[in-house]
Amino acid sequence: MAGRFKGFKRWIFAGCVLFLGIVLTAAFYWRYDILRTTLDPKVPFQTYDPPPAPNYADPGAWALLPRGATGMDRAADVFFVHPTTFDGGRDWNAPYDQPKAGRYLNRVVLPNYAAPFARVGRIFAPRYRQASLYTFLTLRDDAREARRFAYGDVREAFRAWHGRYDKGRPLVIVGVEQGGSLAARLVADEIAPDPALKARLAGVYLIETAVPADEYVSTSPVPACVRRDEAGCVVAWASLTDGDFQKAQEWLGRSLTWMGGDQLENLNGRAPLCVNPILGSRTDERAPVRLNLGAVNATGLEWGARPAFLKRQVWAQCENGLLHTGRPKSPSLRDTGSWTDRRKVDGYNLFWADIEADATARVAALKKR
Repeated sequence: MAGRFKGFKRWIFAGCVLFLGIVLTAAFYWRYDILRTTLDPKVPFQTYDPPPAPNYADPGAWALLPRGATGMDRAADVFFVHPTTFDGGRDWNAPYDQPKAGRYLNRVVLPNYAAPFARVGRIFAPRYRQASLYTFLTLRDDAREARRFAYGDVREAFRAWHGRYDKGRPLVIVGVEQGGSLAARLVADEIAPDPALKARLAGVYLIETAVPADEYVSTSPVPACVRRDEAGCVVAWASLTDGDFQKAQEWLGRSLTWMGGDQLENLNGRAPLCVNPILGSRTDERAPVRLNLGAVNATGLEWGARPAFLKRQVWAQCENGLLHTGRPKSPSLRDTGSWTDRRKVDGYNLFWADIEADATARVAALKKR
């Protein structure tokens, strides 16, 4: 009898182990769906109560804002719209002062994507009620509403810069990922129709942003850049490591673009604009590794400190509207972090020094013109 009881216990134990293994396997297999579910606000945007608006007369509403004489020796003003730093959860749009998102902005985004412009001009980087990361994982209308809502803050921040801080300098507009999409609409709404602002536009940088190439032809109000020595044009790219077909499908299939004002629609077969950041021109020519001026992983670097560049890390070539790159030589220039971190812009910049050189050249071209 005792032997039978021991055998029964072993069967129970084996069944529990098997059940636990099935649960863990299922959790691993559906982990992305589980994460998406946890990031879903689970309320319609129409009934959603958004966080309070930032007051751009308050320095606390800016991630970067020149103080006093800071940056007065710079040649231009740079308006920088940061990418997605807020994962989601209860909110469709992040509180502009959300602590975790703010830490990610300061530690990862600013040193990697705003700092290349620090020697180019005074940087104005507003905090705004950004659409959450979840809005980029779904094509629901609620997600589109959240992005339209975020644009309202960016527009108000730009108007605050224009009315309060603008000193008539050359202007550089920079947007990264979500910020690139918002910056593209900002240029169309606020700069292109204003002859005075448009005349001062040195360049627009839409980094890791898919925008339709047919909106930036030579006859457009603000066209794509075809040479590095020209001003008043757009440098845009959406990149992937060569051979990453999944990333290519995501760029082409899930990217939303502004259509007719505030309407967000899929690219629907329209090729994205690709201006090669190494060459500074819209071309299908391959930029060899030897021309890559400097990549860097600047995450955690103190603001104002200049990073040590890793030169000749990648080649780059525009192909079917996307920027294909080689695999970086340095392990520090490869994706790390949690699943949500990997869905955001990279915590490094393959073209840090190339962007700095490009923006410097365009400001000089504007002043010469």
